Amino acid sequence: MPSPSTEAGLAARQAAEARFTANNPLSQQQHTVALGSLPGGNTRSILHTSPFPLTMKKGIDSYVWDVDGHRYLDLVGEFSAGLLGHSHPTIRRTIQNTLSPEQGEGPGISLGATTPHEQTYAATLCTRFHLDRVRLTNSGTEANLHALAGARHYMNTRHGSSGAGGPRWRKVVVFSGGYHGAVLAFGNGEPAANTVDRKDFVVVPRYNDLALAREVIERTAGVAAVLVEAVQGAGGGIPGTREFLMGVREAAREKGAVFILDEVMTSRLAPGGLGTELGLDPDMVTLGKYLGGGLAIGAFGGKEEIMRVFDPRVEGGLAHSGTFNNNTLVVTVGRVVLEEVYTPEVCREFNERAERFRERLVAVAKGSRLSFTGRGSLIGLHFTEGGLEEVRCGEDVRAQERGDLKDLFWFEFIEAGFWTTRRGFLCLILGTPEEELDRFVEAVRGILEKHKDLMML
Repeated sequence: MPSPSTEAGLAARQAAEARFTANNPLSQQQHTVALGSLPGGNTRSILHTSPFPLTMKKGIDSYVWDVDGHRYLDLVGEFSAGLLGHSHPTIRRTIQNTLSPEQGEGPGISLGATTPHEQTYAATLCTRFHLDRVRLTNSGTEANLHALAGARHYMNTRHGSSGAGGPRWRKVVVFSGGYHGAVLAFGNGEPAANTVDRKDFVVVPRYNDLALAREVIERTAGVAAVLVEAVQGAGGGIPGTREFLMGVREAAREKGAVFILDEVMTSRLAPGGLGTELGLDPDMVTLGKYLGGGLAIGAFGGKEEIMRVFDPRVEGGLAHSGTFNNNTLVVTVGRVVLEEVYTPEVCREFNERAERFRERLVAVAKGSRLSFTGRGSLIGLHFTEGGLEEVRCGEDVRAQERGDLKDLFWFEFIEAGFWTTRRGFLCLILGTPEEELDRFVEAVRGILEKHKDLMML
């Protein structure tokens, strides 16, 4: 039987949902239309919300507008890919120039050939993120898939496979709460139903537990790679401690496995990526999200010895193709993102500002069932019965999570003009006005006060 507190929380949530439905009739109508051509009216599962998702019409700078005419401060930030906001002028100009080959200003797109632009962008990535070699993909998912394929091939080429039984080195150690792309998810301590090669993954049951991670790595036979995020994004914006991440790296190397750092989200947190900031020196790094300035992009790279397995001049090397891997529009925009827009100086100042913002949120939430986690411009929010002040892994939250309060907060944010993820993950956009961040802090304070009987400990 639900506790009185839970019953009150559900009642408040239902009232907020009723207001949401009344305020957004055109979004509901659009969802009904979409059901006619898309399963569930959706082609991107994370964006579905009940009773129906809001339909956005346009975005400008750090704001989005829905079809019902409401304006929102965008704190979804396209799940960190929208770092530069909507229609950044430098990105827009670069796209226009690239699409004007007849004027001599750009190469055009989809040339079906090697171009100097891919090399220039690759060199920029290598310099910025301290990589010996890099290859380009179309998403972070692809980056991780190919990095794993490369790590396995490298290990089996280097050490030899087991012959008739198939490749000996196939196992990959990952962490509960980890998300490495659409078909590489481990949110509840096991591979999701759509995870590829499910039997090849060994999941450490708790993130940030070094002793447990060492135990799992050491006892697992045939480990080709250890794959970890320095901050679990989809897992709740939970940062790994430096001690934990360094220990995982050492355990991987003692095992002889390839240590892969997933920086698809976290490369935005420090000028050379979070791995460089923490001194992790990974064997391979995967990248994506904001690096295409809003266009589809991914990349993976690392030490030359490992990346050599993709060299087409080498007999027995791995094939890695993709129609859009070296798309001139994407690589041209990508270079401008790193060299002109999100420079090391801009990156550091932005994340320092974001860190101060998160500290203010932590202070406002003190004494409540709401807690904030994260690092820099990636922030997670959690609701637990006991109001956890320190969250080290998703299991800590799930043991006492209050989903009713998280949903209630999301509906309240929508009413207050803030576009946030339903799961409680904030990705700040570069150039968001300081007064809007102030408004968000006050909105959190006001919602806690409005529902103090539910929210306060």
